[in-house]
Amino acid sequence: HEGLRRVKRAWVIPPISVSENHKRIPHLLVQIKSDKQQPGGVIYSIKGPGVDEEPLGIFSIDKFSGKVFLNAMLDREENDRFRLKAFALDLGGVTLEDPTDLEIIVVDQNDNRPLFRQDVFMGHVVEGAEPGTCVMTADATDADDPDTDNAVLRYSILEQGTTSMFTINATTGEICTARPGLDRETVGIYNLTVQAADMSGDGLTTTATAIIYLEDINDNPPEFTKEEFSMEVEEQAAGVDVGKVFVHDKDLAGSPNWLAKFTILEGDPEGAFAIRTDPHTNDGVLSMAKPLDHEVRDRFELTVSVQNEQPLEPTAPASPRALATVRVRVRDVNEAPVFRENPRRVSVLEGTPPGTPITTYTASDPDTRQLQTLTYALLYDPADWLQLDPHTGTVRTKRELLHPSAFLQGGWYIALLLARDDAEPPLSATGTLSIEILEVNDHAPRLQPLAGVVCGRPGRGGTLLLGATDDDRPPHGAPIHFQLSPQHPQLTHNWSITRFNVTHAVLAVRVELPEGLYSLPLLLRDSGTPPQEQQQLLNISVCHCGREGTCEDGVLATATAGAGITLGALMIILGSSVLFLLLAGLGAARVRGRRRALRQGLLQRSRDDMRDNILNYDEQGGGEEDQDAYDINQLRHPEFFSPRAKPPMRRDTPLSSATPPAPRQLPSSPSDIEDFINEGLEAADGDPSVPPYDTALIYDYEGSGSIASPLSSIVSSLTDEDQDYDYLSEWGPRFRRLAELYG
Repeated sequence: HEGLRRVKRAWVIPPISVSENHKRIPHLLVQIKSDKQQPGGVIYSIKGPGVDEEPLGIFSIDKFSGKVFLNAMLDREENDRFRLKAFALDLGGVTLEDPTDLEIIVVDQNDNRPLFRQDVFMGHVVEGAEPGTCVMTADATDADDPDTDNAVLRYSILEQGTTSMFTINATTGEICTARPGLDRETVGIYNLTVQAADMSGDGLTTTATAIIYLEDINDNPPEFTKEEFSMEVEEQAAGVDVGKVFVHDKDLAGSPNWLAKFTILEGDPEGAFAIRTDPHTNDGVLSMAKPLDHEVRDRFELTVSVQNEQPLEPTAPASPRALATVRVRVRDVNEAPVFRENPRRVSVLEGTPPGTPITTYTASDPDTRQLQTLTYALLYDPADWLQLDPHTGTVRTKRELLHPSAFLQGGWYIALLLARDDAEPPLSATGTLSIEILEVNDHAPRLQPLAGVVCGRPGRGGTLLLGATDDDRPPHGAPIHFQLSPQHPQLTHNWSITRFNVTHAVLAVRVELPEGLYSLPLLLRDSGTPPQEQQQLLNISVCHCGREGTCEDGVLATATAGAGITLGALMIILGSSVLFLLLAGLGAARVRGRRRALRQGLLQRSRDDMRDNILNYDEQGGGEEDQDAYDINQLRHPEFFSPRAKPPMRRDTPLSSATPPAPRQLPSSPSDIEDFINEGLEAADGDPSVPPYDTALIYDYEGSGSIASPLSSIVSSLTDEDQDYDYLSEWGPRFRRLAELYG
């Protein structure tokens, strides 16, 4: 075939092998040669990785001789072979031969140690595991050529302690148990030194650490630290801790295999004790479930057992249950007295006289081995009805207690007693005394109403409903029996009484009776034991009957004038009363408003300093604070009222009033002041010219130049008939005299 040409053998280059890490550099690898020699020679060149591609400069060629050289050390782990292209050219650069392949193979050397995947391997296995139980695999790698012995690894355990409890698979590195007897309580952690070697165990080596933890199983029961424990507790203490019993368990602390459970087997038939486990220390805590009484029993001997919460493993060695004896001494303390019967319930008749014994309510002291004395006191006696003997506890009545009373609750009187011992410190107890006040039939029934109106004709309209009340409580009250007085048997000819219910009866006219007022003696008797009865008068007004059996108009009013009040009359009276109250209220309001207006005119203060001080007139005697408002010297010095001096005049004195005569001679001593004022009053009453505004008013003169008006100017525009002086009685003791004169 024309397309096929024979390639000459000299230009075909077989693969060239060179060892990695070759140190003699440069090193001749091969010489290539073209069969087409030219007179001027052949130029050789190579291209590819290691020449003009990364990594650069590893290989080179002599372009005239065709020798290929190694210029650097090779690492098979980085490049295990190089594929290059070789070229042959003439001096003009024309290709003489087609490019040929030049493959350089790097031969491996054992220059890499094995490497474990991690420096420390960790594994877990339960204690007591059977031989051959695998824990973990400690494997390694080697970077050398896996097709050579340089990468063939072998594993071994260099160190694992005094006992060879584990073995390792030489080819896989899997670590397994080698023998029985793994005990966490003896050795809990194993540290193994593992080795990996290449060249099938004869080459380079490396080591790693394998840590194996033994997992706990419940193969050790708890045990008491000693066989007997002693404790003591105070009597009457409940819910308190008495003491601890100590145990030891070899299993892992805090695990369910270690946690203990305690049981009281003997010595506590009443269940007075309880025992629990302290979760932190695993000890048993003995506590009181019920209070103890030293006087009943002062010592206890308990048998306590302990075991784990989790059951023991079947492989654990058999052992008896751990038992311990706990001796508890009950310490005596002072106990409070006790009322054995609480509350005490007794019954007393109503109206029991003072000093009557009710009951003896005593307490007992539980401290029978201590000599103590109890005393008693009333702690709560709201009605102050009882008296108590402090030594014997005897309760007596202090005063009579009757129904009804605000201190009774459903007929019961409640009191509290206090019992106290004489210990140090003293203790006390409270007892409740419930006294039932038994009802006594001491009230007779009362008739209601005591009057009524009936028609004088038998039948319709000739009846009256009677009622009665009884202050006694059942069963001493109703039913109440009504009857006409047996002392007047003739009443039964005209009247009859029939029972209506337990508290009412119906009075009926038996024959036609004339109009008028009738008094019927009735006998009322209750159902008490013994029964109480009382005779009472019933006033009956018999009226003229109309067609419908009712009293005719006009007749009823006349009849009721001397008899009971009917409903219509009662409504008329009530309406009249309400109307009267309204009118009286309106009148009082009008008078009060008029008085208020007058007071406001009198008491309105000026912005200037007036010396009236009318607000202080309710102070009796004046005193030091009232000296400026009222100057008694005006009455004691007659020179102020001499004929030469002009007497003070009222502003509201009528202009037509004649000038009063010259003032009378003033008294020389204060004792005559009252007589002086009375004489001035008589003179004023006899003066027909003006109302009393003159000499009688000298006593209230407030000084010269005062801008305040005299007291007589109040409502001066009114006549005596129009003025209302009743308000003077409300101004205090100083105006009492004026109120008597003008009020």
